[in-house]
Amino acid sequence: MHTPSSETPSIVVVYSGGRNAALARHEIETQRALAGRIAALLGSNGCVEFEPGRAYPPQRYFVPVDTLPSEVAQQIGVTSDDDLFGGVVPFPFIATKVVVHGLPPGASVKPDGWDDSLADRLRHLVLPGFSAFTADDAHAAAALLAGGGSVRLKRPSGIGGTGQAVIADRRELASQLKDMGAATLLNEGVVLERNLPSLTTFSVGEVHVRAHRASYCGVQRLTRNNHGHSVYGGSDLVVVRGGLDALERTPIPPEARSSVECAREFDAVIRSAFPGFIASRRNYDVASGIDEYGHRYRGVLEQSWRIGGASGAEIGALQAFADDPALTTVCASSVEIYGGQPKVPAGACIVYQGVDAHSGLVTKLYTVGTGIDAIKEEPSG
Repeated sequence: MHTPSSETPSIVVVYSGGRNAALARHEIETQRALAGRIAALLGSNGCVEFEPGRAYPPQRYFVPVDTLPSEVAQQIGVTSDDDLFGGVVPFPFIATKVVVHGLPPGASVKPDGWDDSLADRLRHLVLPGFSAFTADDAHAAAALLAGGGSVRLKRPSGIGGTGQAVIADRRELASQLKDMGAATLLNEGVVLERNLPSLTTFSVGEVHVRAHRASYCGVQRLTRNNHGHSVYGGSDLVVVRGGLDALERTPIPPEARSSVECAREFDAVIRSAFPGFIASRRNYDVASGIDEYGHRYRGVLEQSWRIGGASGAEIGALQAFADDPALTTVCASSVEIYGGQPKVPAGACIVYQGVDAHSGLVTKLYTVGTGIDAIKEEPSG
């Protein structure tokens, strides 16, 4: 385990990897706002945007928008999990949803660094499913899953519930794959997974910012965006001071506890499979639900080793622990609201509020309070 540095970074560096043109305005502004709160937590001199070729002092701290490939981390000077809010992976696919599942038997294509043995080690920790990198392999995967009920297609880079569709038949799958395009499919892959019409999605995670460490479990909420689509609406978390071992000692509902155990084992498998992997922010979405035939499943849906939807609540909780050394547990919520006249709770910290060219009016905020009653096991999908 890496020992957190107690040294104060002289500056926090916002790193977008040249992707600002491809990001929505609310994503860019949210990253900047949360980087500012990390700077305040660390007592640094503030934030700057990354500039290629610029020399940064040794104690700088990075806030990337994405999980970093190892070669990029090396280029900008990230050498340990004390250097960034997020993670570093030796191969890009590890940071996406495709790492959760193995390939269908006889798959024709796999990315560099793919570990065929990983699927067996993760099988009991995830829903039934496959990853694929060609249309033929995707159809083979869907056929293997079809006998057990409906199948969900997930694009690896989709966030907040976007880039997903329930596939009714081979024709619909073909249409979805055509929309992706063969080149994108080959480069990014696609996930085909058992669909659960009724489920609760738990958020389980551990985060540290240098010497500040916390772990949490909670439930995600869905909302409707300005286009009428069901998307991520926030998370209600129980956050404890310390790592996941401290969380496991906290009284939480049985299904939440099982989700913590599932996420923790998934995390351990990934760490052992990819020695070059490091992360200071490790977040796992764990589904608990039933399929059309009444079979119950629990499993990790995806991982996030980058700044994410729950990060406002995470950073707010870390600040609360820093402000009160006697505090051990808080309730923290992240909230995303679409449309006009949002109801902002008293004491909330607004991270972003504005009109995005693609998303319309968006408000993002977080709240932090005392108590441990945040986990209510109600269906989120």
